[in-house]
Amino acid sequence: MLLLTNSLSFLHSKRSLPHTMPSPPSFPFLNPNSRHLRLPPNPNSKVVRGVRFDGPAIDISQITDTDDGDLVIETCLARNLTPALTIEQGLERIKEAVEELKLNPPSACSGILRFQVAVPPSAKALNWFCCQPESSAVYPLFFISNDTTDNPSYKSLYVNETRGVFGIGAAIYFTPSSSSTKRYLSNGTAFVMAYGFIDINYDQESSYMKHEAGSYYFFIPQIELHEYDGASILAATIGWNESSLCTFEEAVHSYELCFDQVNYHLWSTTKKSHTTNIRSNLRKLNLLEDGIISMVHMNMLLSDGKNSLADIMALKEAPSSSQFCVRFSPTMAVASNMLDHASKMCFSLQDCGNINTVWASLIVEECSRLGLMYFCVAPGSRSSPLAVAASTHPLITCIVCYDERSLAFHAVGYARGSNKPAVVITSSGTAVSNLLPAVVEASQDFVPLLLLTADRPAELQDAGANQSINQVNHFGSFVRFFFSLPAPTDHISARMVLTTLDSAVHWATSSPCGPAHINCPFREPLENSPSKWMLSCLKGLNLWMSNAEPFTKYIQVQQVHMSNDGYGRTSEILNVIKGAKKGLLLIGAIHSEDEIWAALLLAKRLQWPVIADILSGLRLRKLLTSFPKVDNDLLFVDHLDQALLSDSVSEWINVDVIIQIGSRITSKRIAKMLEECFPCSYIMVDKHPFRHDPSHIVTHRIHSNIVEFADFVLKAEFPLLSKEWSTYLQMLNVMVERELSFQICARHSLTEPQVAYIISEALSAESALFIGNSMAIRDADMYGRGWSECSRSIAIAARILKSEVPCHMIRVAGNRGASGIDGLLSTAVGFAVGCNRRVLCVIGDVSFLHDTNGLAIVNQRTLRKPMTIIVINNHGGAIFSLLPLADRIKPRILNQYFYTSHNVSIHELCVAHGVMHLHVKTKLELEDALFTSQDEGMDCVIEVESCIETNANVHSTLKKFACQAADEVLRPSSQDSILDGALFCRVHRMEYSLFRMPLCAPHTMVSVDGGATSFYREGFILTLYFEDGSFGLGEVSPLDIHRENLLDVEEQLRFLIHMMKGAHISCFLPLLKGSISSWIWSNLGILPCTLLPSVRCGLEMAILNAIATRQGSSLLGILHPQKVEDISECSSTVQICALVDSNGTPTQVADVVATLVEEGFTAVKLKVARCGSPFHDAAVIQEVRKKVGYNIKVRADANRIWTYEEAIQFGSLVKDCDLQYIEEPVQIEDDIIKFCKESGLPVALDETIDSIGEHPLNKLAKYAYPGIVAVVIKPSVVGGFENAAIIAQWAQQHQKMAVVSAAFESSLGLSAYIQFSCYLNKKNSEICAMMKYPLASSIAHGLGTYRWLKEDVTTTPLKISRNPHSGFIEASVADADQVLQQFQINGNIIHRNFTGEQVCIYQLPVDSRGLSCSIKVQEIGQRYNDNVYVFLHGFLGTSEDWVAIMKAISGCGRCISIDLPGHGGTKIQNHGDKDDVQESSLSVEVVADLLCKLFGHITPGKVILVGYSMGARIALYMALRLTNKVKGAIIISGSPGLKDGVARKIRRAVDGSRASFLVAYGLKLFLDTWYAGEFWNSLREHPHFRQIVADRLRHGDVQSLAKVLSALSIGRQLPLWEDLKHCKTPLLLIVGEKDKMFKSIARDMSLEIGKGDDKLTGNDGAPNDLCEIVEIPDCGHAAHLENPLAVIRALRRFVTKLN
Repeated sequence: MLLLTNSLSFLHSKRSLPHTMPSPPSFPFLNPNSRHLRLPPNPNSKVVRGVRFDGPAIDISQITDTDDGDLVIETCLARNLTPALTIEQGLERIKEAVEELKLNPPSACSGILRFQVAVPPSAKALNWFCCQPESSAVYPLFFISNDTTDNPSYKSLYVNETRGVFGIGAAIYFTPSSSSTKRYLSNGTAFVMAYGFIDINYDQESSYMKHEAGSYYFFIPQIELHEYDGASILAATIGWNESSLCTFEEAVHSYELCFDQVNYHLWSTTKKSHTTNIRSNLRKLNLLEDGIISMVHMNMLLSDGKNSLADIMALKEAPSSSQFCVRFSPTMAVASNMLDHASKMCFSLQDCGNINTVWASLIVEECSRLGLMYFCVAPGSRSSPLAVAASTHPLITCIVCYDERSLAFHAVGYARGSNKPAVVITSSGTAVSNLLPAVVEASQDFVPLLLLTADRPAELQDAGANQSINQVNHFGSFVRFFFSLPAPTDHISARMVLTTLDSAVHWATSSPCGPAHINCPFREPLENSPSKWMLSCLKGLNLWMSNAEPFTKYIQVQQVHMSNDGYGRTSEILNVIKGAKKGLLLIGAIHSEDEIWAALLLAKRLQWPVIADILSGLRLRKLLTSFPKVDNDLLFVDHLDQALLSDSVSEWINVDVIIQIGSRITSKRIAKMLEECFPCSYIMVDKHPFRHDPSHIVTHRIHSNIVEFADFVLKAEFPLLSKEWSTYLQMLNVMVERELSFQICARHSLTEPQVAYIISEALSAESALFIGNSMAIRDADMYGRGWSECSRSIAIAARILKSEVPCHMIRVAGNRGASGIDGLLSTAVGFAVGCNRRVLCVIGDVSFLHDTNGLAIVNQRTLRKPMTIIVINNHGGAIFSLLPLADRIKPRILNQYFYTSHNVSIHELCVAHGVMHLHVKTKLELEDALFTSQDEGMDCVIEVESCIETNANVHSTLKKFACQAADEVLRPSSQDSILDGALFCRVHRMEYSLFRMPLCAPHTMVSVDGGATSFYREGFILTLYFEDGSFGLGEVSPLDIHRENLLDVEEQLRFLIHMMKGAHISCFLPLLKGSISSWIWSNLGILPCTLLPSVRCGLEMAILNAIATRQGSSLLGILHPQKVEDISECSSTVQICALVDSNGTPTQVADVVATLVEEGFTAVKLKVARCGSPFHDAAVIQEVRKKVGYNIKVRADANRIWTYEEAIQFGSLVKDCDLQYIEEPVQIEDDIIKFCKESGLPVALDETIDSIGEHPLNKLAKYAYPGIVAVVIKPSVVGGFENAAIIAQWAQQHQKMAVVSAAFESSLGLSAYIQFSCYLNKKNSEICAMMKYPLASSIAHGLGTYRWLKEDVTTTPLKISRNPHSGFIEASVADADQVLQQFQINGNIIHRNFTGEQVCIYQLPVDSRGLSCSIKVQEIGQRYNDNVYVFLHGFLGTSEDWVAIMKAISGCGRCISIDLPGHGGTKIQNHGDKDDVQESSLSVEVVADLLCKLFGHITPGKVILVGYSMGARIALYMALRLTNKVKGAIIISGSPGLKDGVARKIRRAVDGSRASFLVAYGLKLFLDTWYAGEFWNSLREHPHFRQIVADRLRHGDVQSLAKVLSALSIGRQLPLWEDLKHCKTPLLLIVGEKDKMFKSIARDMSLEIGKGDDKLTGNDGAPNDLCEIVEIPDCGHAAHLENPLAVIRALRRFVTKLN
């Protein structure tokens, strides 16, 4: 068996060497006597060998026989540096870090240091490799492609942006060794790649390579550039080991050799075409290729957590690339799929039969030397010399299309994707004219293009010759360059042809880029038939033909940097920016990834609000964490366009400085806003010189590359903008975004805005978007999601980027030069070829039909990845329906002359061209189609069915709601808060009181023992105090039937009292719509879904009431601010529905109802299904109708008691009784709609929405059925006012009643519900007005439970009575507010108060086995309680980690947490010098013995242990070995140890290395490295992560920490698996949902105990009496920190069972 210390996870091709090889193949390149490089030996060259390590695979038997001292595992320290604007700056960052290191060199005799910096993501690795000199001073040098295809073409290097890895030098290398000392590399917390070969023996001394089965050679480069999607990582690695004769100084010297070479030989980003450099350099390598051998590249840590493989042959399954080039030494190089045909050293014209062929060949060859390798050829006779020359050139890729217009647009798309020109070849005549639309687009949007148009010779011009038109200056001012060549002749030097090409391409690729046109007349013969021509025309071309360089090289001298012009205009720019009070960064259309990267870093540096256009690459950015958030340094205002629909917003925004990057923007409203902000300072930056200023407001026009401008600005210091300005814009954007998201997702049908929404989520880091004109681009700009989560595929780059840049770009392109709808499909296909990504194309049906010939190009699939083309088919031009003319022109004219309605079958068009077609009509179908198109790996057209009229209505509705959302943010109460400087208020404290309130009768939600005479309602009153003295009240009244009880609730309240202290409350929380959920997560670090519904309801009530008090308003006033004059009496009252239990005879119940009607109730709800017979309930309903008539609304509530058959029986009997609705008539949720349809009765949802969870719209979608007429919302059951408001809005927009229902709360809760009900009534009126619904009659809300209150929590209960004006029973908002404002607690019903507990902290000295410790103890809870909990933290933790959980459960036990030895306040007394304590003096056994003695000081009885990670291992040991001291144990992410002895030996070495690392480099660097590992992915996303790390930095004794890390290593602990079989102590195993490793360990532990099965249980079950596994959702390894409330609940339930 073989051990592998390295991970074989990461990219690419599964291609590898065969597992068995009968005989070694003959590799010509392995001959040591052959020279493969035509290079002069460099006497100064050096092969950088680095430090040797064993591995990546070793025989496990060697480890078994190896002593611990002979096994060394080195830890790699990786430092992530600040992202760099350019590679040059990235190198400078690394250089500075190394220079700093040299000033303070590490003391360790061995080590590995790695410096990593994120740099721009465009493809540069291959260029950098090719730039290295022929006689390199350093080896090895390599490039490896990221191409995942099985047999990549060398042509892809020139046509596509080939990404990969460039590396130089070898900091570390891996070869087999027979030495007794084994050295390996461990980098579980740093991502390091090694590259090399398998079955190859490479001797570095002699540069000799031979095939040898079972051998290998891998190395880690000294410097490398690894290109990912979205970002590239530049890294430098320094490794040294003095025992291997490589000192730190020597390692640094090797690094500096590599650095100096790559820094000097760096491909300049100013070069126009990277392929020019690639070709000319690759052909200098005279290599023999081998297509079988693969270069294996691998992650140095196994991704699945294993550290061994059975056989070295498993290495052959490692991800590998079959396109690479490696230069091992001046005489040794290996390549695969890179050098075919490029190795030819000279160009020959010997096969040219005539002068036409000579000129055509020269033109094509010079194009290839200029880097133009992609030719778009239209068939034609006159152009045949050019077409034949292009198609036969070994490096040229050709694509053909019979439609010149589509072909030209395809070329435009290729240039957009690759940022280099495509070459278009056409015949003469109208074939040339057909290029005009694409030429216009390219000219207007600065897209480089080269047009080679064939023509008749001069003698056939104006002579009536066939297919002859005047092609001179045919495209007028739309081309940057025009030249008409003479007809080919040997009387003119061929040099003229070459210089013409060179000049044309220079003009096309110089700013302002654009099309260049060369007219190419040809005389017959047009084929390559022999015709003598004179070689003299080639005079002077010998040198040119012997190399691969262009004839004329245009060299751009670097311009003086804009910051070096003295104190002039640039200083003026800086002063303008520094003086900004309300600055705005507008990022327009950007075409290159480097410029997008620069714009992102600029945005982070300025910290201004950012408006990103859809074509900027940053509008549809991907978030690098799982939880969307607003980064402190990046404030994207994605929905300002929609917010500007509000007049209030338009008037409020007053920008004083605007910086616009990129000169085109899509939104008209944004453009209008900018114009209205004038006069202001307006800085526009773009590399073209043209005036793009339609409003004439630009005050400073900077003609500069965006990267150069960003470099200039990034070096300056700027003051931060007004907090109020940025906060307001942030909230404005968030609320509009949430409203739009709600509106889009709440619709059951698939709409065009929803298509934009879904597409933005479907995009991945590996994909790009091409967006069509008209509605497609506008919808994406308005409704696309800007913070969707990133895919796991870029996790490595994300880990490095996350702390500095929390998102990455998505490339988006579109034809916005002239914004036409022609050629869009063809452009998209070209864009896919050029950018080398999976492209998602979105266009309208008319655009698609306009370019159906583009399907012919789709079908060719040349050197590109599969495409998905989404066609939104609304059967016409939908954009006209949104213009003012739609309201003024007759429908017939609109349809015929504007919509251009059609019935063309897109499916048949796709079939005709052999392209896969999918037709979708729903959201689910679209999502499935997108998945299918990705999964199939082939081109696909997805047709989305739509309708013009529906689309117009949807857009109109979205605008109205976006406008309303924006207005709400700018309402007077928020404005007042800003004027007062009170955006946030700080919580001083929170407390609660337990009440027991007498009821007149049992509440209707439970059955009661017939003998009971006293009935009560229990709950808690929350009081929340702000630091300014304001306070608010909330009620928490759980009901057992909703799976809540007082004990669960009180635990959470105790936890909240601890967490709320000092919390900041935003004045924007009353906006709801996710504001409170976001606040709970970001401020309290609690997943909102883990709060019990009644607790969240009470917390929200207290917060909102406190904000209302602080603002001198009411709850209704902050939820729905109104001017005093707008408040009417009818709008400030709420009708009440009476509640009646239908126990009794029909006559008795009818009499009760009649009495209620006489009192003034307009609606009555009858509880049914209580007597077992639907016939009895039907009789009650019938009798009530007889008694009170049909003017009173009657409701029924079955509470899901009936079977479907019983419900149908009831329905058939009461169908004529005019029920307003029946709540929850059936037991099974899926039968509800079926019941509606069969019975015809109107139905209301109640219990169905009680457990609706975090994403209510997903569940509510299926209940849009019209027969469901109402939703009954209990705020205390659905989780508060925010969730209730979302449910209510969904109902109201679907024309359903939203009825607020109480759950027998006191006057405190009822007062809040009354105001909330009034708020919903007002929102309903607004929704009806906006959606043009008829306004329904007043809704009677289910607040009639006040009649049950015998006594109240307040001394002045709420008054609900008959309104003298209306004659109805109504609740007054004013009365409800008065109850809250003048609330006095009724002390008679208060059982106890709780204001919090103080933690008692003390030290206890304990001795054990020669080890003396003073242990820090924190204690809280009832000192004499039988339940004594002892909490043990993990490595690096302290007792403080448990305080919040301890405070939560201290009501039912005595809670004690300790600082384990070496941590926090616990000191190892005799630990002076680091060598004083012997290895045997500290172990899990010793610590357990220390704890046993400590327990003796604390309690005479048994304790319940709660341990995490290292603490969990100690707790498990004590539970299994010291049963006389342990009553039970909760093991959080714990393990019984490693079963395998070799694994323990390796882990001992790993932890020993880590301990040495900690001592050598200090705690700060250790923590950075420790928490960078994949193990902590989930914890790093927690909002309190930085505070957790800061707490870890408080450890003062690094020596002790290092000792504990080594001594308590799981590798030193004897495994406890056998002990588990005899376990007598109850165990609770807690694991995080995302922690795959420990979930597996927990399952194995459960099986070893012998009584469990292999099933993970939820919170409510256990596999056996002794062992229960609970999986904590939404968290990883540190479950107690990431999701504490779920852990608390699991803990207490276990203890309850234990007792």
